[in-house]
Amino acid sequence: MGSIKKFTITLNTKDSQKQNKKETQKFPALTRFLWLNLFQSVVGRFVVEKNSLRVVSPDDIKGTYDSAIGNFGIPQYGGSLPGTVVYPKENRKGCRNFEDSGTSFKSKSGAMPTFVLVDRGDCFFALKVWNAQNAGAAAVLVADNVDERLITMDSPEADGSSAKYIENITIPSALIEKSFAEKLKKAVSAGEMVNVNLDWREAVPHPDDRVEYELWTSSNDECGFKCDMLMKYVKDFKGAAQILEKGGYTQFTPHYITWYCPQAFTVSKQCKSQCINHGRYCAPDPEQDFSSGYEGKDVVVENLRQLCVFKVANETNKPWVWWDYVTDFQIRCPMKEKKYNKECADAVIKSLGLDSRKIEKCMGDPNADEDNPVLKEEQDAQIGKGTRGDVTILPTLVVNNRQYRGKLEKGAVLKAICAGFEETTEPAVCLSDDVETNECLDNNGGCWQDKAANITACKDTFRGRVCECPVVDGVQFKGDGYSSCTASGRGRCKLNNGGCWHDTRDGHTFSACVDNEEGKCSCPPGFKGDGVKSCEDIDECREKKACQCPECSCKNTWGSYECSCSGELLYIRDHDTCISKRAREVKSAWAAVWAILIGLAMAGGGAYVVYKYRLRSYMDSEIRAIMAQYMPLDSQNEVQNHVNEDHA
Repeated sequence: MGSIKKFTITLNTKDSQKQNKKETQKFPALTRFLWLNLFQSVVGRFVVEKNSLRVVSPDDIKGTYDSAIGNFGIPQYGGSLPGTVVYPKENRKGCRNFEDSGTSFKSKSGAMPTFVLVDRGDCFFALKVWNAQNAGAAAVLVADNVDERLITMDSPEADGSSAKYIENITIPSALIEKSFAEKLKKAVSAGEMVNVNLDWREAVPHPDDRVEYELWTSSNDECGFKCDMLMKYVKDFKGAAQILEKGGYTQFTPHYITWYCPQAFTVSKQCKSQCINHGRYCAPDPEQDFSSGYEGKDVVVENLRQLCVFKVANETNKPWVWWDYVTDFQIRCPMKEKKYNKECADAVIKSLGLDSRKIEKCMGDPNADEDNPVLKEEQDAQIGKGTRGDVTILPTLVVNNRQYRGKLEKGAVLKAICAGFEETTEPAVCLSDDVETNECLDNNGGCWQDKAANITACKDTFRGRVCECPVVDGVQFKGDGYSSCTASGRGRCKLNNGGCWHDTRDGHTFSACVDNEEGKCSCPPGFKGDGVKSCEDIDECREKKACQCPECSCKNTWGSYECSCSGELLYIRDHDTCISKRAREVKSAWAAVWAILIGLAMAGGGAYVVYKYRLRSYMDSEIRAIMAQYMPLDSQNEVQNHVNEDHA
């Protein structure tokens, strides 16, 4: 795996040929021949992933240009980034720390981000970007120094010094053609403001509501920084990957690179230690030492096992179990602890409830002199098709048949995958904190905000920031999201008083917020104003709106007024008049008399009604008694008359 990376740098960067030449001298001639044999077959299909660089000004170079995405840092997949180009007066290749010379590219508040243009050569691409990032750059454009097709800027094989900065690069970078770079330099030197826009929205195709992606990986955990980065990514991304897979949002497929040993060398020690199936499928020695440690064929066998784990799990409609197996194997079966073997792998398989017999059957016989169907399929898949080039770099991520370029970490990869969905079909995980672009941190993204209530209309998404009036505690804010957002509906007065005026004095609070659907601000009684910015106290005394009787004296209070009368007079607010206390007492006495008289009249009326009712009841009972005495005689005469008629 380490060797693949070194040769890839030689092919792609041209800035580290001397170092790679020294590295390849560590291997025997046969090993170098085998790797060169591999790359001769694939270099013609290497495809450079590009993004669009649009020049907004000046007008004479305005237009859209291609740029090659760097294979480190974090490209803003699905979004875009505007900026102003700066070409430093010294350290133009960016190989030294800009801060040592007092150079800063940090943009001022409200200004556009700074894109630093540096020349290619003398040091690694990644080091140039790292130095610019430390000086405050938002992105880096590397000017090619020869007229050629664009290439992918790759990160160097991490050693003690480079490992410190490679994993910490967070800004995007791109390589631009020499001719285009000269135009930018000329415009900057002439004092022109060069505004550009890096656009990644079409870097990943997004045709429908499902994303197909694949990871080219290896089970080797002894290849240094690259292996550590890969293992960390798999562990960190496992949760998101399984959510996407279980929800049917994505279709994931793992792949493993292998190479073959030429027929003439299949019986050599090198081929026997690095290959299975008589030289058909090989992997580099993990320690790059054929005399000790694990061998390349051990890596091939474990790679094959992991492929079969995926196939068996996929047959049970649980393809996401592959992520569990790989992470558990990394933790439980590391090479450093001498546990990288079949026994440890079987224990992991058993703990996950997978069918070990099906997995063994899928793996076949590694000693057989015949093709292995699973690994043969992997070798065929390495050859690029359509817009995807040949896979020559480990690890490699492919999203919707387009190779991903950038830092292999959870947030960056999730953003690239989310950019592969057709707009408005993204799953909820794409709106999580992991894929925020953090554009709202700079000047609130140009959106509306209420600093007092800590409410903003700016929302970070994987496609960039959007300005939308928020919903806070069930209250919907309405407006354009840029210049205004106003709380509406019931409950709005609970949030910063609905954006209306309010004030408290002497323990009394007044508010212009009316808690209704209209959402208007109206000054309360006793105040006048717009209800939003101010409500002024109305001086009822001065404006003669109260206490207008001759004997009245008026005193204005905040939000109200007080009226009083001179001497022993009392103020009647309803009639706005003053009366004497004695008159009030007389009135009270007459009121009491009248109340008593009315009470007596009501009592007499009630007594009369009761008397009439009792008298009527008595007369009714007497009449019924008299009638009862005569009724039986009438009945008796009727009976006797009937008897006499029968005898006649």
